Amino acid sequence: MTKNVGSIDRILRIVIGLALLAGFFLNSDGSYRWLYLIGIVPLATGLMSSCPLYSIFGIKTCKSR
Repeated sequence: MTKNVGSIDRILRIVIGLALLAGFFLNSDGSYRWLYLIGIVPLATGLMSSCPLYSIFGIKTCKSR
């Protein structure tokens, strides 16, 4: 997978992913608690610096070398 996520985009994805996962663990009595697990997606794409949807649409937020 090629790198297509820039540094600011990457940081935002990691922060949002961690916040959503924290909501999953902190909101123990919520009926839709499982929706917080969607935070795995931005966290994973931020850590890998690669987004499959960006590849499909030809978007690249990182600096070209």
